[in-house]
Amino acid sequence: MILTVTPNAALDVTYHVPTLRPGAAHRVTDVAVRAGGKGVNVARVLHALGHETLVTGLAGGREIQDDLAAAGIAERLVSVTTPARRTVTVVSGDGAATAFNEQGPPVAARDWERLAAVFPTLADRAEVVVLSGSLPPGLPADAYARLIGATTTPVVLDASGPALLGGVPAGPRLVKPNAEELAEATGTGDPLAGAARLRAHGAGAVVASLGPDGLVAVTGEGVWRARSRPRTGNPTGAGDACVAALAAGLAAGADWPVVLADAVALSAAAVACPLAGDVDLDVYRRLAPLIEVEGPHADTDR
Repeated sequence: MILTVTPNAALDVTYHVPTLRPGAAHRVTDVAVRAGGKGVNVARVLHALGHETLVTGLAGGREIQDDLAAAGIAERLVSVTTPARRTVTVVSGDGAATAFNEQGPPVAARDWERLAAVFPTLADRAEVVVLSGSLPPGLPADAYARLIGATTTPVVLDASGPALLGGVPAGPRLVKPNAEELAEATGTGDPLAGAARLRAHGAGAVVASLGPDGLVAVTGEGVWRARSRPRTGNPTGAGDACVAALAAGLAAGADWPVVLADAVALSAAAVACPLAGDVDLDVYRRLAPLIEVEGPHADTDR
């Protein structure tokens, strides 16, 4: 079982419009509302691939739990009294996606303690734990570090800013920033140097997504690169699909070339879908054998 933790779960609202023009009124051609947040999206992808998953985290109201139940995804979310935050993504006809992510309401200390109390039992049942997304107001910057320190189960950390920097010293097995998040956290635009800095601070391996340039993995075995031809579509769920592949590969004990090829292919399969958390399995199966993976190289290579 793979456990995903989303401290800042949300209702994802996706609007589709023919074109997006700032300052203009828009006619929405299609709208979707469903449970979201990065860890929830990771669980959706894993569920689609046939993996057993369990979702936990903090969620307001009942809409998130009800939607997961309808999708057949198991959850042990900690309910809070504040309303669920919303994320709004506007997708235009050319595939460009513009996101508006609410910060979310403050979380009471007692609700955080409830999540921290239930987490070790859930994590000990899992093969891999995925900690994903932002921390809502009220949670300490080292919240992820506390969760990582509460289990011996391998952890994949997908966060940014203070949440990423606060969690790395606790020793997650794998960290997955994108290029922008990596540069912001480490102060360098060189992905290899940035990844090396995160490893020096406690991360076991760093897999950075570089957009059209694919993935670079800086590991104890050296540096790996995985590339695919750029694809058009909605990129909002690509990072979560990548994390799902990394978690599944870690659970299976797969080698880096296999894990990274799956991660690139599954990311592309997410871009092909209109909603974050969905993947086109035909695209994934077709692309996975075609992904080029290079390495390992010495981590001084550029």
